[in-house]
Amino acid sequence: MASPNSKATLKEYVKRKLGAPVLEINVDDDQFDDRLDEGLQYFREYCYDGSIKCYLKHQLTTEQIASFKSNESHNAATAGGQVVAGQTYKEQQNYLTLPEHVLSVLNILPFNDKHNLNMFDLRYQLRLNDMHDLSSTNVLYYEMVQQNISMMDNILVGRTPIRYNMHSNRLYLDLDASSLTAGEYLIIECYRKIDPTDMTDVYNDMWLKKYCTALVKYQWGENLSKFSGIALPGGVTLDAATMKSEAQEEIIRLEEESRLNFEMPVMDLMG
Repeated sequence: MASPNSKATLKEYVKRKLGAPVLEINVDDDQFDDRLDEGLQYFREYCYDGSIKCYLKHQLTTEQIASFKSNESHNAATAGGQVVAGQTYKEQQNYLTLPEHVLSVLNILPFNDKHNLNMFDLRYQLRLNDMHDLSSTNVLYYEMVQQNISMMDNILVGRTPIRYNMHSNRLYLDLDASSLTAGEYLIIECYRKIDPTDMTDVYNDMWLKKYCTALVKYQWGENLSKFSGIALPGGVTLDAATMKSEAQEEIIRLEEESRLNFEMPVMDLMG
């Protein structure tokens, strides 16, 4: 199939790309699957087409708010002599457990209600003073003004500090748990990995097909390198080193291309 739409069809595409069925691809099925999984993992974590921004809605429960107020203990077990041994530290368990497909968390939408602004509110005055200039200024200037107002909101009103690591799947909310109410919804702005079993067009991505082919080609060369120097019937000698070198160059080139052209910026807003 020229347009792969599953892991199996991508596997067949890579085999044909490397010369099958004219040539025998000396790569075990498990090795083949491992290299395809590596390619998919890299694509979903470092290419913008492998993830998508989304907003997760989560309703807090009484049990969850109670867990925010509890602590977990860590014992200081280190090598060497200590003046005071067996020290114990506590860490607040103020975290939500997110689904494994969440790649990164950008923000928690503010808890404060902006519908109750009055004429004495600083945010109201900042926007009011800028209204008269809308007819004589450009959109870029107004957008910059709105960003400055948003920054003032963060300083004066305050945003909830958050911490997240995708390997722990824990989203820490550094706030006073007593300010939360059971039944309240949290809106989490984040990026999630695209599921290729659902969005099957992922397997037909041009960069991914090239990358997986390079990974399998390197594995093929690695396997053949175990027989380097052995002459085949007819005097043919396997040149595994050249195959590995070519594959390594392709992998490096494709990874550089992905970082330069397809990787998401470190911050959502650059300026």
